[in-house]
Amino acid sequence: MERPLTGVRVIALEQYMSAPYCTMLLADSGAEVIKIERPGRGDPRRSIPPYAADEQGRRVAGGFISYNRNKKSVALNLRAEAGRRIYERLVKASDVVVENLRPGAADKMGLGYEQLKALNPRLVYAAISGFGRLEGHIGPYAHRPAFDIVAEAMGGIMNLVGFADKPPSWTIYGMADVYTGLVTAYGVMLALFMRERTGQGQFVDSAMLDNMLAFNERMTTLYSFTGESPERGRLKHLYPRGAFRCQDGYLALNIPDDLQWKRLCEAMGRADLKDDPRTVDGTARAANADFVRPIIEDWLAVKTRAQAVALLGEQGVPSGPVYTAEDIFDDPHIAARNMLVTVDDPVAGPRKYARSPLHLSSAPEIPTAPAPRLGEHTCLILRGVLGYDESEIEQLRDQGVIEIADCANPWEKDSNSRYGGKVRS
Repeated sequence: MERPLTGVRVIALEQYMSAPYCTMLLADSGAEVIKIERPGRGDPRRSIPPYAADEQGRRVAGGFISYNRNKKSVALNLRAEAGRRIYERLVKASDVVVENLRPGAADKMGLGYEQLKALNPRLVYAAISGFGRLEGHIGPYAHRPAFDIVAEAMGGIMNLVGFADKPPSWTIYGMADVYTGLVTAYGVMLALFMRERTGQGQFVDSAMLDNMLAFNERMTTLYSFTGESPERGRLKHLYPRGAFRCQDGYLALNIPDDLQWKRLCEAMGRADLKDDPRTVDGTARAANADFVRPIIEDWLAVKTRAQAVALLGEQGVPSGPVYTAEDIFDDPHIAARNMLVTVDDPVAGPRKYARSPLHLSSAPEIPTAPAPRLGEHTCLILRGVLGYDESEIEQLRDQGVIEIADCANPWEKDSNSRYGGKVRS
């Protein structure tokens, strides 16, 4: 069996997190992802901790390994004319470009969508930016740089995270990047599907702010209906919702309606609270959260998280323990779902990483090739895809146009077999 995107070639002009996560999803799905990196330095995440090192003193960054499995690295100097010509030839032989450089950077090099679609009308070009780049939808912030926390802030999410008496807080590191990568992969799939019908590629515009705003849709709905801006720390029409202390940690609980509240009351043995004016509906419970919370936590105080989940489950009340990383690694359900895959890196050794979340019944398990060394596949791609011979490649290396990894045999014809197939000619 083949993975869904087997035969699709993706050029990844990417750095940091959002685009690398997008192309990792595509690579997990079987696409051949060729990561274009700057000679000498490569993707900046190669230099961001945490690190692992081997006995020879080689060092790799965990964040880079996590987002770059199943890819191939070509170290190419796009500031050089010869490097740009190589890039154009690669694009002509590819299906997709995913790019998250600063807005305008690719265009200044003559490698933006308008220039490249003339070379390859079937090209799907996905551009990730902070604020969007599609003509006709250009806002005043279009040329601002952005990191994930900026999109979280301006999408209204940070204003809802934390407590009313504390400053706004971030969620998890990189959430806007990862979610944007996921949405962009979805956009690439839509464009490829349309190409099957039209024969033409298109520009996929993925803005981190747009993605965070869409993710935070409840804020816009509440404001549209009530004219009130939701604030962090306490919901006005819904309670209980949050983390409640048990004997061995915290339990996550959400009671969205009165039916679930009555079930919770039954589980706690507090049927009297079903019709109590202070708890009769979500608005009343929210207004009297200081009354409700101690009741729930007193009930949970003598129970473990597992005991509470079991008792609540008997009444049909969804709940779950608030997991630490150790809990996740020890959980038998997560293991059964194979959601932690092992990638055996030449330097870091075998370690576990989060798997792409979807399982397909008619496709094999995702590949788990380690993240590439900088320039590991430069000569293989130039020879196998573009037809360069060894002397031409050596000349390009001597000119500083490309970098070739310090491989035992960089000319080995079958070194690509670790990625499940030979380079398409």
